Amino acid sequence: MLKSTDQTVLHCYPGLIALVTAKDKDVQNIMAAGWHSYISYDPPIYGVAVAKERFTHHLIKNSNEFAINFVPAEYAHYIEASGKFSGSDGDKFEKMDIPWKKGEVTNSPILVDAYVAYECEVLDINSYGDHDWIVGNIKKFHQDEAKFDGMLPNLNALQLPLYLGQSKYLIADSSTSKKEIVLDKK
Repeated sequence: MLKSTDQTVLHCYPGLIALVTAKDKDVQNIMAAGWHSYISYDPPIYGVAVAKERFTHHLIKNSNEFAINFVPAEYAHYIEASGKFSGSDGDKFEKMDIPWKKGEVTNSPILVDAYVAYECEVLDINSYGDHDWIVGNIKKFHQDEAKFDGMLPNLNALQLPLYLGQSKYLIADSSTSKKEIVLDKK
């Protein structure tokens, strides 16, 4: 039975975690972000919530660019470590031995192990409570085509790490139960 409460109820998981990368001059960072979304398909625009005190926040604000990366389940340890270590303690890419390449249109690192990544130029930053919603125009897409079936991830070729919370993941792949919902057209 549904019960009313005045306490905040956080229910956005399970969900994909984005790995946000940014670089300002010679300083780069990677962070895990659970709150992110496409905002527009045409033109392609993506948004991510980043708390002002996060090390990545000032890199994005100073450089005016960032990248959004999604990794297969075999690299879920990147998500965990990116959320647990701080960039203020040193280069997380080096610390976690994460291979990356320089973006083609931004200086933001692109994860070599990602199955999809977006290079973004900041369009807008707005504060909402304890996070800033950072919106970017997607300027370049990177995709491992072998891991897609058209526009959708190919779950025969890819395992998706869906974050449940508290370092736990649901792994979605071809063995995960799927159900198509068909509406009666009455």
